[in-house]
Amino acid sequence: MTQAMRWGMLVMGMTLLSGCSAMQPKAWQRGDLAQPEMAWDPDPLDAAMRQHTYESKEAASGSATVGGGGCGCN
Repeated sequence: MTQAMRWGMLVMGMTLLSGCSAMQPKAWQRGDLAQPEMAWDPDPLDAAMRQHTYESKEAASGSATVGGGGCGCN
């Protein structure tokens, strides 16, 4: 491979890799990304119930409370 081809491939690779780095959402596009379907837990009540069940079963509650015995009777 010649030196010119190596430089050409290097420049092309750097151009392809830098193309995605400037893809920041604009202020008017953030509303589309903040839809409820895009949330980690779209149903907060269901997420709270699952978290309480997990804490009760694992006897590991949050940092502000005391751990229970695993039966749910903290």
